Amino acid sequence: MRVGLQCALSDAGVDATQLNSQRQVSIAIVAIPEEGGRNVPLNLCLILDQSGSMEGRAISTVKQAAQRILERLSPGDRISIVTFNHKAKVLVPNQVIDDLSNLRIPLHQLEAAGGTSIDEGLRVGIEELAKGKKDAVSQVFLLTDGENEHGDNDRCLKLAQLATGYNLTLNTFGFGDAWNQNVLEKLADAGGGTLSFIEQPDQATSEFSRLFDRIQSVSLTNAHLILSLTPGARLAELKPIAQVAPDTIELPIDQDGNQITVRLGDLMVDSSRVVLANLYVGQLPEGKQTIASVQIRYDDPALGQEGLLSEQFPIEVSALSVFQPAPNPDVQNQILALAKYRQTQIAEAKLQQGDRSGAATMLQTAAKTALQMGDQGAATVLQNSATQIQAGQELSEGDRKKTRIVSKTTLQSNES
Repeated sequence: MRVGLQCALSDAGVDATQLNSQRQVSIAIVAIPEEGGRNVPLNLCLILDQSGSMEGRAISTVKQAAQRILERLSPGDRISIVTFNHKAKVLVPNQVIDDLSNLRIPLHQLEAAGGTSIDEGLRVGIEELAKGKKDAVSQVFLLTDGENEHGDNDRCLKLAQLATGYNLTLNTFGFGDAWNQNVLEKLADAGGGTLSFIEQPDQATSEFSRLFDRIQSVSLTNAHLILSLTPGARLAELKPIAQVAPDTIELPIDQDGNQITVRLGDLMVDSSRVVLANLYVGQLPEGKQTIASVQIRYDDPALGQEGLLSEQFPIEVSALSVFQPAPNPDVQNQILALAKYRQTQIAEAKLQQGDRSGAATMLQTAAKTALQMGDQGAATVLQNSATQIQAGQELSEGDRKKTRIVSKTTLQSNES
C-alpha cells in the first residue's frame, strides 16, 4: 500500500510584477493498493446510548442497525460493544469475529433506562478498542440521542484527543433532535472521524451502513501532512489549513519555522482526503518557481509499519511578467465548499447573538455558495433556514442540525 498525492493551485500562475500573491493549494491524498497486498482487519467498537430516552422504537432500530453491521464484518475482524446510560458497561468484550450467535444474544437483550454519561461510554469504549488495535484499522461508532447530563463535555474532548494518540478514529452519530451538535461535532473532528445525523429511527441502519462502507476502504492510518515552505512563502495567519473532503473541518497545525505538520488520520483507497492550504507568496523572478513541497507520514497496519514517508511532491508556480488569471475550476469548487462551511458558522454565531437579520442574510449567502458548487441539497436546506428566520420563526432542533451537517458535507440524495 502506498500514498497517492495530487496537488493543484487555485491559479498556477502569479504576476511577477506584484510584491505579494495569494494562492490556495489543494492537496488530495489517497491510499493506493499494490498487487499482492493483504487486507487490513477492522477493529470496531460500537458505543451505544441505552438511556431512558432511547426506549421503544429508538433502541429497537439501533439494535437492528448494530446487528446489520455485525453481519458485514469479515473473518479476522474484531468487534466490541459498549453501552452507556449514567454509567458504562462492556456488552461484548473485544474479540475476533467467530460465532455471530454469541454476539446477537446480549445485543437483543439490551434495554433502555437511566440517564446519559457520554464520557463514561467513551472512556470504556476506548479502553476496549485499544485491546485489539495492533495491525488493524480501529474505529469507534458512538451513538447518542441526548445531552451529556451526567457527564463532562470537556472530558469527552480530552478522551477524543487521547483516542487519536492511540491511532483510534472516533465517529459520532446524533440520533433524533435532542443531542448536542457542538459536542458531537467537536468529538468527531478531534477524533479524525465523521459526524452523522440520524433524524428518524428508520435511518439508523442506512447511516451505519454508509459510514461502514467508508471505514472498510481505510488502508493507511495516522497520516500526517508535512508542508515545507520555501523562503518568501508563508501561511495565512487565520485558519490557514482546512480539510474540504470528505467533510469540511478546520485543521489545527503544528509549525516549526517553515515546516508545517497537520494530522489527517485515516487514508482510504476509493476516496481522497482533500486539504486546502492558504498561502502568500512574495515577488518571484520570471519562470517556474518552487514555493513549497508536500510529504505524507503514515502507518501501514497491513505491514505493521509506522512512520513511513511518501515521496516529496514539489508545488510550483509560473511567475509571468504578462499575467492573465487562469483559475483552476476544481480548486475553486473546493474553495466554495470551505466558504459554505464558514458562512454557515458565521450565521450560527449571529443567531446566537440575536442578530436574526444578519443570520438570515449569511445563510442566504451560504445557499448561493452551495448552488455555485452544484450542491442543490445544501442550498435548499440553507435557504429554508434563512426563510424561516426572516419570517420570525424559530428553527427546530432538527433544522439546526441539518443546517450544520449540510455545511460540512454533501447531503445524500435520500436526506434532502
